Amino acid sequence: MNMNHYLDVNPEVAAAIAEGKPVVALESTIISHGMPYPQNVETALNVERIIRENGAVPATIAIIGGRLKAGLTPEEIEYFGKKGQAITKASRRDLAVLCARGMDGATTVTTTMMIAHMAGIRIFATGGIGGVHRGAETTMDVSADLEELAHTPVMVVCAGAKSILDLGLTLEYLETHGVPVIGYGTDELPAFYTRKSGFNVDYRMDTPEELAKAFKVQNDLSLGGGMLVTNPIPEAYAMDVEVINTAIDEAIAQSRTLGIHGKATTPFLLAKVKELTGGDSLDSNIQLVYNNAKIAALTAKAYCALS
Repeated sequence: MNMNHYLDVNPEVAAAIAEGKPVVALESTIISHGMPYPQNVETALNVERIIRENGAVPATIAIIGGRLKAGLTPEEIEYFGKKGQAITKASRRDLAVLCARGMDGATTVTTTMMIAHMAGIRIFATGGIGGVHRGAETTMDVSADLEELAHTPVMVVCAGAKSILDLGLTLEYLETHGVPVIGYGTDELPAFYTRKSGFNVDYRMDTPEELAKAFKVQNDLSLGGGMLVTNPIPEAYAMDVEVINTAIDEAIAQSRTLGIHGKATTPFLLAKVKELTGGDSLDSNIQLVYNNAKIAALTAKAYCALS
């Protein structure tokens, strides 16, 4: 285990790791930037509860006062939720400066993977991953999440990538970088709010045990890099494909008119989609995160049983 000088591992999390018990990492951008207070805090605490109910220890990851935190207390989650968007969204490029300046940072998929790996946590549950943006052939706008998946040996359980992205190019990029894309109970890549995208995954797996075994072998072979598990949103909360795609197309057209680009793109598009769908997208978002947390906890448990 890498006891990094800048890393604080919550005592409960540290004990679980030392004893070979299942731990699931969680990101903090969803708390600060994903939804309004107090819904964000309530959702974060519910996700932790779901992980516990399914036999694992939750480790919400963040940067507080320049310290990398693996495992937040309920008070720290409350602090994050209240401070909200005033907290810097921290990707790989931001970590050193935030630590040097003693600042707070909300971890994205990228930085959650990095800090989880430092702490010795192998499984991470999130909502959706970033990917290749539409028009990336001219803008070069590719999420750092994909690069991290190529290098950092953490399994990411998500509901696919949002269709605000170019899903075909996202899959191509992952293939080039050797990242296996697994469909949990599906042959098709889920598109976050919807269960279908029209694109196939590399492999379908139907049990947490299968996921755990594949990831264990990948680590035993020292292949490096992560594994992406795409778990479709539960049927009851899935949105109508046409409704969501129309909203996304409209949001993208508006972002281009307004000249929005870079890291401002995703928050703008998601806020716009939420507005255009009358808030339905936020309800769907919460449910799919709960669903991913459950699968991640069961997979972490199965992984520990193999070790």
